[in-house]
Amino acid sequence: MQLDQAVHAPRSQKSRAVTYRRPRKADGARIWALIKSIEALDDNSMYCNLLQCSHFAGTCALAEADGKPIGWVSGYLPPEKPDTLFVWQVAVHPDARGRGVAKQLVRELLKRKACAPVHYIHSTITRDNAASWALFRAIADDLGAPIADDAHFEREAHFGGRHDTEHLVEIGPFDRVARRPFPPSQHLRPFMSAAIETFTRRESEVRSYCRSFPIVFERAQGAELIAADGRRYIDFLAGCSTLNYGHNDPDMKLALVDYILRDGVTHGLDMYTEAKGAFIGAFEKIILEPRGMDYRLQFTGPTGANAVEAALKLARKVTGRRQVVAFTNGFHGVTLGALACTGNGYHRGGAGLPLEGVTRMPYDGYLADGTTGLEMLGQMLDDSSSGLEAPAAFIVETVQGEGGLNAASTEWMQALEQLAHKHGSLLIVDDIQAGCGRTGTFFSFEEMGISPDIVTLAKSLSGMGLPFAMVLLKPEHDIWQPAEHNGTFRGNNHAFVTARVALEKFWKNGAFAGKIAAKGEHLGERLAEIAKKHGYATKGRGMFRGIDVGEGKTASAICAACFERGLVIETSGAQDQIVKVLAPLTIKQEQLDAGLDILAKAFAETHRAAAAA
Repeated sequence: MQLDQAVHAPRSQKSRAVTYRRPRKADGARIWALIKSIEALDDNSMYCNLLQCSHFAGTCALAEADGKPIGWVSGYLPPEKPDTLFVWQVAVHPDARGRGVAKQLVRELLKRKACAPVHYIHSTITRDNAASWALFRAIADDLGAPIADDAHFEREAHFGGRHDTEHLVEIGPFDRVARRPFPPSQHLRPFMSAAIETFTRRESEVRSYCRSFPIVFERAQGAELIAADGRRYIDFLAGCSTLNYGHNDPDMKLALVDYILRDGVTHGLDMYTEAKGAFIGAFEKIILEPRGMDYRLQFTGPTGANAVEAALKLARKVTGRRQVVAFTNGFHGVTLGALACTGNGYHRGGAGLPLEGVTRMPYDGYLADGTTGLEMLGQMLDDSSSGLEAPAAFIVETVQGEGGLNAASTEWMQALEQLAHKHGSLLIVDDIQAGCGRTGTFFSFEEMGISPDIVTLAKSLSGMGLPFAMVLLKPEHDIWQPAEHNGTFRGNNHAFVTARVALEKFWKNGAFAGKIAAKGEHLGERLAEIAKKHGYATKGRGMFRGIDVGEGKTASAICAACFERGLVIETSGAQDQIVKVLAPLTIKQEQLDAGLDILAKAFAETHRAAAAA
């Protein structure tokens, strides 16, 4: 189309220098004319462009040659996603194309103070808009960030058939350390070069995960960890299933920041607070009622071990009995009561005194002859001369996360519940690592047809990695006296805020569970391919899976090779023989596959090295 030479730069001026700046109100009419002249673009009202130049000038940019507009980008920060720059429209004069004007306009926006919190770019593009796809792929490449898209505004559903489907494009997360809003602490500056001398000098020898990943992490977003030196890592550890919804979910982050800025209660012991009431209401309506569950909620303190200690104490109080039955390879924490229920000899060795009050029995699949062990347990409980007294409770994980991803069958769990009921014992399900969606449903036992007397939750319960633990107990077992089991940090109001958002965002219907199921199936298939190639077996279920390589040296070598390639992943099992995948449940498909590709290469490299040795 022939352009108005009085408004736009003529062809003869293609080589002139281009300047970039914030728009002013006086630019509105000229920008409207630029957009109007480009046939492929949807034009807006001049009033809209005037508002962009005044109210949204901080997230809009104008390119000029000789004072004439040749390019324009409009954007804004969605209120519910303050870490995202939504690019509304990009317009470049035909004579200025091929000069990188559009990409530079976006770069200019990312330098702005208004965009300091931005770590994502969103836009919507029709599938046939090749120029826009090329632009955003180039931007993603420049930022070193992943790019993904999904149908967003449908042709029929949203445009009444009058406009092609618009695909939501997402670039990110990305990071530009030079634009950080606050300077790093002087005590952190040495770590920016990944120096760890301060940690090794002052932090206790008990530290563990940092030994496998000797680098200083500075930021995290979604399924990615970003080191102080800028290196990026896909996170298949996710805080040992504490970050099922990924790092720094934008909706939880926004809710928490808003709560803090309005001086919401931080610490309230167990007093009534708005944040706690909102969480209880959401948990009741979204989790308990749809599942036909009737549990009281006890807020025990910040860690999963706190919840386990409370559960054991309550079971003994309810039944008047002392003994508890736990299972081989179970892991329930390292405080003394929880540690007594934990099978791992290394952890038990640190107790310093006898760990009493617990009888160990074989978990499902533990016995080589294929028997469940429950028949023997039942026979012993029926025999008054067996020396095994009826327990206060049976405590069990449906999937043993730290114990090697052993997964109990539905039949075994049902038989265990029947055995507990027969002998007047309580059934405690430790859902601290397997719960909050890790196996596909909110509770790991939902599809097993059982109704535990007590359930312990922690890890991903807060949604955002904040300390938060809880015990669910049936009303008839709620025989606590006031303050009989208390704790200073049993009311983390910040965690109540983010936990409520997590429930409302992910669990109001079955959509999220469906996505977990699909990802879990895909994960299982990919891991099975890797395992088969090297003669190994897979374990676990849902998004709680791994590969059993038989011994810890090989598993550790594989994890180390993954880390070198940009993947954080750990081992589990009695001999650390399981390479365990605990990716966030919200991880994007392409990121999941990228991590699994790294894992496959690490397996191959480790086996080549072993063969050559």
